[in-house]
Amino acid sequence: MTDGRKTGARLDGLDMARFFAFVGMVVVNFKIAMEAEGGSGLAALFAGSLEGRAAATFVVLAGIGLGLAGAKRLDQTIWVTLKRALFLLAIGLLNMTIFDADILHYYAFYFLFGAVLLPLSSRALWAVIGALNIGFVAMILLLNYDAGWNWESYSYDGFWTPTGFIRNLFFNGWHPVIPWLGFLLFGIVLSRLDLGARGTQIRLALGGALAFALAEGLSAWLTPLASAADPELAALVLTDPVPPMPLYTLAGLGAASLTVGLCLWLAEPARRIGLLALVTPAGRQTLTLYLAHILIGMGTLEALGMLTDQTTETAVTAALIFCILAMVYALIWARFFSRGPVEAVMRKLAG
Repeated sequence: MTDGRKTGARLDGLDMARFFAFVGMVVVNFKIAMEAEGGSGLAALFAGSLEGRAAATFVVLAGIGLGLAGAKRLDQTIWVTLKRALFLLAIGLLNMTIFDADILHYYAFYFLFGAVLLPLSSRALWAVIGALNIGFVAMILLLNYDAGWNWESYSYDGFWTPTGFIRNLFFNGWHPVIPWLGFLLFGIVLSRLDLGARGTQIRLALGGALAFALAEGLSAWLTPLASAADPELAALVLTDPVPPMPLYTLAGLGAASLTVGLCLWLAEPARRIGLLALVTPAGRQTLTLYLAHILIGMGTLEALGMLTDQTTETAVTAALIFCILAMVYALIWARFFSRGPVEAVMRKLAG
């Protein structure tokens, strides 16, 4: 049991982690939208290190939130989560009409399956995470991962057909349920730890760093060996998010653990220097800000003619400017309202 101060710091640390994960997602999505391929230097290294890791961290944080809620009132949490899944599915599919890499409709199914699996023990959840990754490898070997994709334009043919939708959702979309559901389940496992304890926070950070380094090291060692045997085998040992192979999952879990552990550990120092007060309002309305970075952020870039042939440096700069403006907006909004506008609508409709 933790005292009230530790509990508050724990929750604020998670909000800080959500904000930093959001920044990472904006950088990656702006880079994709602005067709900023390749590049060298710090900007390219920064953007490349976030690909797949920021989104994975976001899903893990959603799992932590679901697990914490379920620990208080399991039956009510399951029912509310199912209703919110329908809400996310609706706005996610609407978002898909303007942004092909939408993650919200995937979230709907993460929450759907997460609610069903929430009563399971942590050991059982680990077993499901393992099965999801093994199952994905089997699917890669047996099915055509390229089905529906035009990799030159990153467009997906047949998404709005039943077959294409299911294939994209579970197998070869941007964030397929198999194996991405594992990130949410990992978050539920983390929610059962004493997140307010300094020892837990340090172990999460160190364990996450070790897992991330292990995944990247194994990939660097195995890729040349696999390529020499069969170039197609190299894809099985990469840590790229597309396709999400087991070493990618390990790297994503490591990055999420590192981020969560550090943010929880540094929450109190960040509070003392005023950083926590700056970022937590944005961290508490990331659903609103996610939609805003597409509708407003990318809409502005389109109006400025900046959605084609940009440099990575330009994409990163635009993303950071948007995130700073989003932080300022959230600070002002929080003075008058306790929740972001989309979060308030979701709460009104889904409880």
